[in-house]
Amino acid sequence: MKFGHRKSLGITPQDLKISYEFFPPKTEKMEQTLWEAINRLAPLNPSFVSVTYGAGGSTRERTHATVERIVKETNLKPAAHLTCVSATKEEVNEVIRSYKDVGVNHIVALRGDPAEGVGQTYNPTPGGYEGSVELIKGIKQISDDFEITVSAYPEKHPESTSIEADIELLKRKIDAGATRAITQFFFDNEHYYRYLEKTTAAGINIPIIPGIIPILNFKTMTKFAGSSGATIPHWIAKRFEGLEDDPKTARLVSASIAVEQVLDLIDQDVTDLHFYTLNRADLVYAICHILGFRPQTA
Repeated sequence: MKFGHRKSLGITPQDLKISYEFFPPKTEKMEQTLWEAINRLAPLNPSFVSVTYGAGGSTRERTHATVERIVKETNLKPAAHLTCVSATKEEVNEVIRSYKDVGVNHIVALRGDPAEGVGQTYNPTPGGYEGSVELIKGIKQISDDFEITVSAYPEKHPESTSIEADIELLKRKIDAGATRAITQFFFDNEHYYRYLEKTTAAGINIPIIPGIIPILNFKTMTKFAGSSGATIPHWIAKRFEGLEDDPKTARLVSASIAVEQVLDLIDQDVTDLHFYTLNRADLVYAICHILGFRPQTA
């Protein structure tokens, strides 16, 4: 890929919107790390932050607790992930109502991974929502005030038969009430550009925000990408060669790759960027700093 830095040279934070994803902590130490990341990134004034929901609904309570704490202790606007897995409709509806009660009006509606783990066959929970389309309809029945974000897959969902099938499902999500999509992370922007061409041709006009993930550990990311259906270009792998025992240099390489990627996206008129933080702030903060974001004081 050739990265160009033309329009991006003249950008300002007023031209862009950023958002972040966090995941709920499992331990006290992980909670400390999470809140260090939140407190570091919050002053950059993101448009929203999302909090994930574990496979099989395993973090339901921790997700809710994290979202509620964000509401109480920060000025951030949280978006709570919600899935259909391992819960009846009434159990899911109870979670939706509990978010509304604490002032959260933005939900990231997902089918979710099978309770048995990624790669296993998905079977709807008896008495539960069958998938994301039905979940969106259920959210809207409880309150039409909810803003609903959904997922999109520039390189195809691992379980899907084709990108065209994915796009058809995205259209159904929009018809059900979705107003924004965030993509699975990708490393070759051409996948995203081709995907936008196809969604536009299909009549889809909601924002489809690119999901960006800085590479904290190349070996781990290779496995993660493989299970998620995302490809890592050969040129990226080459940049990490010989850095297996040099984490400091690897982090500098990671930052440079992510910066190149976002500047190329901006050159192609992308104005919204969603960062998968993995509950680590430094790389994302550095990228946003390069984009011109500075801490906002109250």
